[in-house]
Amino acid sequence: MPVAIVTGASSGLGREMAIQLGTSGNRVVLVARRQAALEELAASLPDSQVVVADLGTSGGARMVIDAVPAADILVNNAGFGECGLFADSDADRALEMIQVNCASLTALCRGYVPGMLQRRSGKVLNIASTASFQPGPTMAVYYASKAYVLSFTEALAEELRGSGVTATAFCPGAFASGFQDVANARNTRLIRGRRLPSSAEIAGLALKAMDRGDVVSVPGFMNKVGAATIRFSPRPIVRRVVHYIQAEA
Repeated sequence: MPVAIVTGASSGLGREMAIQLGTSGNRVVLVARRQAALEELAASLPDSQVVVADLGTSGGARMVIDAVPAADILVNNAGFGECGLFADSDADRALEMIQVNCASLTALCRGYVPGMLQRRSGKVLNIASTASFQPGPTMAVYYASKAYVLSFTEALAEELRGSGVTATAFCPGAFASGFQDVANARNTRLIRGRRLPSSAEIAGLALKAMDRGDVVSVPGFMNKVGAATIRFSPRPIVRRVVHYIQAEA
């Protein structure tokens, strides 16, 4: 039975991807900090394993790799953001965000991709964002971290081309999850008053992109248009537009 590791599996998108992977014939490894939530989810899946690890620490990824030495699917979903001016932000929180969103993701890829290459089979799904395509005033570190995820995954995918192993950067826009509450972004112009797609819907699209072996996948017509037009837009205008939509409504 294929082994699928899902980080950030205790809620939201990670939980939904874990459910869909578990019900489609995979042995799912559920990774997050909240043991009770993971155990509750594991009880509903046919074959699963709980690994409690804090990916906001330098040793978090190593705990996962030590607990599960090999995987057929790696879903790097764990991540968080924070809305507010960088100069007013908590310095430790910003560094923790980089650790979770970038460093632990990189460490997990380094831990599992060599084994996939040896077996000439495997899939990596890194959850990026439409934030990956431009700078994000009032969420500066988060946007920059997702730009890293996109760039890293594209480079990795090219290195893996023809090997039997794929790497996918999935770049959703805003969707209904606990992300906005954690990031204090619920009242921004980007979010307030919008009907957002569900985590379950986005999870299905992410896993389909992974199964197809897409290198970069941006779900939704308007998200695709936005990601494409940014390439040709003057950077000062891009910065100001993002600053406007990230401000409170």
